[in-house]
Amino acid sequence: MYLLIPAAGSGRRMGSDRNKLLLPLLGEPVLAWTLKAAQQASSIAWIGIVGQPYDWQDFKAIVSNLGLLDRVQFIQGGATRQESVYRGLQGLPEAADRVLIHDGARCLATPALFDRCAAALQTCAGLIAAIPVKDTIKVVDAATQIIASTPDRSNLWAAQTPQGFEVATLRQCHEIGIQQGWEVTDDAALYEQCQLPVQIVPGEETNLKVTTPVDLAIAEFILKQR
Repeated sequence: MYLLIPAAGSGRRMGSDRNKLLLPLLGEPVLAWTLKAAQQASSIAWIGIVGQPYDWQDFKAIVSNLGLLDRVQFIQGGATRQESVYRGLQGLPEAADRVLIHDGARCLATPALFDRCAAALQTCAGLIAAIPVKDTIKVVDAATQIIASTPDRSNLWAAQTPQGFEVATLRQCHEIGIQQGWEVTDDAALYEQCQLPVQIVPGEETNLKVTTPVDLAIAEFILKQR
């Protein structure tokens, strides 16, 4: 299986002036934990890290320390996650017919989750890891800050990554998105906009995205328990 890791994010919400994937987590960069999980997954044979050139020296040091230089390719990202993934798709080997996409900041995903998604992708054209929502969700009017509705929680799932797709179909969805001016926060949304089905694969409660200092502290706690 081929894996793309969008890794071009900033540390703004983390209160840092550098890429948050380079911040230390139990003595190792956040990205190292993401890569170790992918490395230990039996299904992952090739990894593309999509980032900005000014981070490549640090990324290459992490990859080298893990002994992954022969399995990793570096691809220049874009101004948005959407553009970065599109560029990542162009950087895939020609033989790639299916791909998993996993946010570099989701450093707590387990090898089992990667393998579960890779296996499910053999029988469908699009999927995401997700978990049922526990909280009651409110739809709020942005102008008045008044609750507009309360959707049925039983139908709500929190999207995670990995997300997996047929490469040719996802490329086509991205190209349509560019033509139509769509702006989305994940690739499943492009599939949805193109009226294509996306399957749910059970995710993991601990598969949080490290975005703030609180997330980093929670991630440290979880890793210490493993």
